[in-house]
Amino acid sequence: MRTLLTASAIMATLLSPLARADDVKIDDLIVSATTTDEQKAAIVTAAKAFYVFWNTGDERALAAIAPTFTDHTLPPGRPQGPEGPAFASRHFRAAVPDLGVEVRKMIVAGDYVTVHMEFKGHFTGTFGSTKGQGQAITFIATDLLKVVDGRITDNWHIEDNLTLLIQMGVAKLAQ
Repeated sequence: MRTLLTASAIMATLLSPLARADDVKIDDLIVSATTTDEQKAAIVTAAKAFYVFWNTGDERALAAIAPTFTDHTLPPGRPQGPEGPAFASRHFRAAVPDLGVEVRKMIVAGDYVTVHMEFKGHFTGTFGSTKGQGQAITFIATDLLKVVDGRITDNWHIEDNLTLLIQMGVAKLAQ
């Protein structure tokens, strides 16, 4: 019951005009046969809130993250804990203000959810010393999230940063 109450509280946070869980479309949702309906509801609600955040930058959606949140693939310079995703989003949105995310596949099993997504936007800001020229950027990422009591406690993630940096003009492939 505690899980459902937490999931309901998170959903209530998302009902603002800026951040709605219904705005996160999942192309393909797969749920393990051993996952209960209660687990599925709590995990999908928390994951949707996390991707509302990545889709909009609205930090209210970070209510889905537990105070003990741990990023197990923390990049250099990013703070650990709940501030980490907010820090990452603010810095990335300085380069790509219209950043959006589309969830392509979500796989729920027990307390874990694996999410494969595609980020899109336009590089109109600045990244390091490189100024965007409005070029479109599209890159993929995958998260493995652990959800306990309706909140994300852990994240392991990988992004296709090479594609992103090439599209931004920051990196080039060797000829």
